[in-house]
Amino acid sequence: MAIMRLWHGKVAIEKADEYEKFMIDKAAPDYGSVDGLLKLYFQRRNEKSIAHFLLVTIWDSLESIKKFAGAEPDLAKYYPEDDNFLLEKEEYTSMYDVFYEK
Repeated sequence: MAIMRLWHGKVAIEKADEYEKFMIDKAAPDYGSVDGLLKLYFQRRNEKSIAHFLLVTIWDSLESIKKFAGAEPDLAKYYPEDDNFLLEKEEYTSMYDVFYEK
């Protein structure tokens, strides 16, 4: 059964384009380097002065997520550059078992 992992972050709107580029240039290849990643969706929604980023990843197993995120897969993984962008760092991700897909 696949597992969906969700992460949310907030960035000041004036830094959002630069953060989007950073996510594509650095985070996407990092995620993609891990065997077991099935799908990756980076999403953005602008809301007045804040851009919300939602990362949705689909993995083949909890073990694959651990290869990416570490021994505690529900803890969010951050890059040093995130300190320049994120308004706060949410400690946890959300994970869901995918029980149906069409």
